[in-house]
Amino acid sequence: MKISEITAHVRKTALVTACGTALATGTAVADDHTLTIGMSFQELNNEYFVTMQEALESAADSLGAEVIITDARHDVAKQVSDVEDMIQRGIDILLLNPADSVGVETAVLAAKEAGVTTVAIDAQANGPVDGFVGSKNYDAGYLACDYLAQQLDGEGQVALLDGIPVVPILQRIDGCTAALDEYDSIEIVTKQNGRQERTHAMTVTENIIQAHPDLDGLFSVNDIGSLGALIAIEASGQDIKLVSVDGHPEAIEAIQRPDSAFIATSAQYPRDMVRVGLGLGLAKHWGASTAPAEIPIDVELIDRDKAADFSW
Repeated sequence: MKISEITAHVRKTALVTACGTALATGTAVADDHTLTIGMSFQELNNEYFVTMQEALESAADSLGAEVIITDARHDVAKQVSDVEDMIQRGIDILLLNPADSVGVETAVLAAKEAGVTTVAIDAQANGPVDGFVGSKNYDAGYLACDYLAQQLDGEGQVALLDGIPVVPILQRIDGCTAALDEYDSIEIVTKQNGRQERTHAMTVTENIIQAHPDLDGLFSVNDIGSLGALIAIEASGQDIKLVSVDGHPEAIEAIQRPDSAFIATSAQYPRDMVRVGLGLGLAKHWGASTAPAEIPIDVELIDRDKAADFSW
């Protein structure tokens, strides 16, 4: 069995387990109450999260559940307010994609006090959450940067584009750093915050290239930021190899272009993530005692050879 087939099987197994537990438990205890599911996103100006939203709405429709969606726009104060509003509207389950893992704790506490089942999605949240579903982000950073180091023949200068202060981003940086540290002739020359935004990441990358004219490689914590970095790299005319995390359609397209500086991304599976998160939320809401506290979702490195066959 190929690695890609194994990871697909693991993701499918996690999905079936979570949803199967939820539905089996729900059959015994569900009543005529219309289930209301709220999901608070850190942002919706990103196809990754839009893909999650679509998967959630489809799954909720199959359950006959109502869905309330909010967009924090990377503002944790707005996210807390959004969650408080959803609680007032009577949600049963909260799927929370934090804009700030620490700052969102107020919202988690409010949900707990109101008896709302809360599952953090994609990024962990401080406070008494009932569960967490997210990618293996350390692995995502490690796979991308190990591949980068191999493509650089184990030597050269590398820069890191950091992001917002949530656990997955920290884990991606940790994984990347660990991979690069295994190569004695690889030097991490700087780490800058690209804010996971295309325009800002482009500007930051331009400054990095000016400050480090011998730069050989760059790791971005997400694909949207990497697409801005790619513009700066191409404008510089320098041979700088770029790797990232997500599997965003634009990134996959860029990786497929001949002689592209963008060589690989560690792909996540947002549809699986939100479906498993909903399954876990249902199981917890309906009182399943065997439902796990956390469910990790595998990632897969997508290089030029695999890009043509990959999509979310």
